[in-house]
Amino acid sequence: MLRVTVLPVLVLLLFFAAAGAVLAADYNSWGEIVDEMAAVCDDAYEIYLAGDIAGAKAQVDVAYFSFYEKLGFERTVMAYVSGDRAAQVEYQFSLIKKAMTAGAPQDSVREDLNTLVRFLREDAAQLDGKTESPTAVFLASFLIILREGFEAIIIVGAIVAYLVKSGNKQRTGTVYRGSILALAASVVMAFILNALSGASGAQQEIIEGVTMLVAVAVLFYVSNWMVGKAEADAWSGYIEGRVQSSIAKGSVFSLAFAAFLAVFREGAEVILFYQALLADTETYANMIWAGFGVGCAALVVVYILIRVLSLRLPLKPFFLGTSALLSVMAISFIGSGVKELQEGNAVSVTPVAGISSVDLLGIYPTLETLIPQIVLLAVTIVTFTIQVKKWKKQPSSAS
Repeated sequence: MLRVTVLPVLVLLLFFAAAGAVLAADYNSWGEIVDEMAAVCDDAYEIYLAGDIAGAKAQVDVAYFSFYEKLGFERTVMAYVSGDRAAQVEYQFSLIKKAMTAGAPQDSVREDLNTLVRFLREDAAQLDGKTESPTAVFLASFLIILREGFEAIIIVGAIVAYLVKSGNKQRTGTVYRGSILALAASVVMAFILNALSGASGAQQEIIEGVTMLVAVAVLFYVSNWMVGKAEADAWSGYIEGRVQSSIAKGSVFSLAFAAFLAVFREGAEVILFYQALLADTETYANMIWAGFGVGCAALVVVYILIRVLSLRLPLKPFFLGTSALLSVMAISFIGSGVKELQEGNAVSVTPVAGISSVDLLGIYPTLETLIPQIVLLAVTIVTFTIQVKKWKKQPSSAS
């Protein structure tokens, strides 16, 4: 088990070294980049004053895709400040474009642009003012791999534990192979996303968003498939009948595909994060690799804990818990996926007052992200209730 688990980590290390850094060397500080972005925002405002709404919005996209994303500003903020702050800035870009589309008063648009530049200057001052220390670099690197890898390792670990618990240990190789294939695909995707940055950066966001929404559908299916087996399998004693039949019909592919999508999405994100981190670290690059290594070790520990605890839990609580975990991940992914589509100008942005971003859970203060999450939560509760009613109609037997 451990050999197969460590192999993907080694692959990750190899392709990180090849990925390279993307932050332009023409800038000496984040403040200089913000100066350029402020000038672009001023141009956008002048174009808006001239009545060219489409041109003004395109100029705002230049500030976002060619500077905030391409030069690693967003990912550096996420690494050293917080994911919630990065989400706040990203939504400010979206709100400006929405105001322009609606033909908002000139003073209102100017105020929105000023707010964006203020956010950017605050973040630049914090990033430029930080004293680079080995501890800070180590923690940034450690937290990136731990945060981004946690979701993937949880999903893969839960699926593998499910197969082992259900007497299908021989089929775990399919999940492992899917995960390793996802790592290789992540390398390709990272380079594609880099190539799409800049003027065509909206395509990058749409690709990421669609990938996450596909993952939502697969996770929702797998979650319901698992909870549907919980009671029946407890009655049969050890999943010899219907589960074996279901797995033989191709459900293992669904499980492996869920693992693939989780690793694929997180793998590409990790590469891009480390590119920004490598570009921003001048002295202690070795601490990046140290933080990465310790973070990977922590993820292996999490994986082992999932496997060990799963063997000690009774069947029904284990299956229900696994199903609930995957449902939570699906709800988180649907929020994050819609947010990516918003950044790619494919979905509108309607702010909701009184709600703050919780990037870790995929919660963002817009109707477009919250409504799908609420709907998915409601559907999950309904399907779970239906399964419970089915259990009650079936005759029980000793577990």
